Amino acid sequence: MNRRIATLLVALLPVVVLGVLGSTVVVPFAALGPGPTFDTLGDVDGTPVVDVEDPTGATEIDRPSGHLNMTTVAVRDGLTVFDALGLWLSGRQGLVPRDQVYPPDRSREEVEQANQADFAQSENSAELAALRYLDLPTVLTIAEVGEDVPAASVLRDGDLVTAVNGTAVETPEDVRNAVGALAPGDEVTIDGVRDDAPFTRTVTVGPRPDDGERGYLGVTLAEEPDVPFEVRFNLADVGGPSAGLMFTLAVIDKLSPGDLSGGAFVAGTGTIDPDGTVGPIGGIPYKLVAAREAGATTFLVPTDNCAEAAANAPDGLRLVRVTDVGGAVDALDSLAAGGDAPSCS
Repeated sequence: MNRRIATLLVALLPVVVLGVLGSTVVVPFAALGPGPTFDTLGDVDGTPVVDVEDPTGATEIDRPSGHLNMTTVAVRDGLTVFDALGLWLSGRQGLVPRDQVYPPDRSREEVEQANQADFAQSENSAELAALRYLDLPTVLTIAEVGEDVPAASVLRDGDLVTAVNGTAVETPEDVRNAVGALAPGDEVTIDGVRDDAPFTRTVTVGPRPDDGERGYLGVTLAEEPDVPFEVRFNLADVGGPSAGLMFTLAVIDKLSPGDLSGGAFVAGTGTIDPDGTVGPIGGIPYKLVAAREAGATTFLVPTDNCAEAAANAPDGLRLVRVTDVGGAVDALDSLAAGGDAPSCS
């Protein structure tokens, strides 16, 4: 009997050791999977995800139907061996080296702060892209004048910039291109508004720090809305820039008559630039699954993600290829009218 017990204990020992190790040892992988989706035309806890309000009452704000859902990727960290194995076997999760999500030279808190900053920037870019699409006014302001730069004694924080060398400018890129085309030592004339009074100033440009042959003012420029209404984005605990496209479409939908979605359940993803360019994102296979499970029948896919999306598309989900905001609106209008739209297939 003692020999049998000893044999049993010896046989069980590797199983016990494996169980302990499998449930306690953390692997250097993170799991990616479908995350929650949010209807940018709807509410979260009673608050509109995208809220457009005009206290003056001068702006007609639409209340569109249908869905324009942004999608997310869920990340799980601190996985044990058994956690990782179970998630991988589920078929809904993918394992990636943890360093791809949390680089070793940055803390988790730093990564999350960067994601929040990207999210805030996507909100700002989404509003500007929507205003540009709707041909609504913006203003170009000087957010900051650097120290010991060519413009330091001439321009001020808060100045509005309207023209460079007599040519109207509307975006930071317009100013950078105009000034960059000059050689260091050239003079440039800046027209603008300070304290509600027009001004004209002349600055001798210096060399750009990264290109000594191009002109440089040394100011940080910001494009800002110049409209009577306010746009607020009210999602918390979401990071990254990939909601930009859907935020932009929600603002456009609320500031124009009719329904972009045609009453259908549309989801999508993509970064957005103020000029309306839609950029690629990560985790597209998981976002497609999340969208379909939420009820979406159409998914807006950045052009550069089309190949991966087509290889992972769930049944019943139409993939619509988008390159910019105008193309996305045109595609949705066509689908709502019973027509076709650019596809990823």
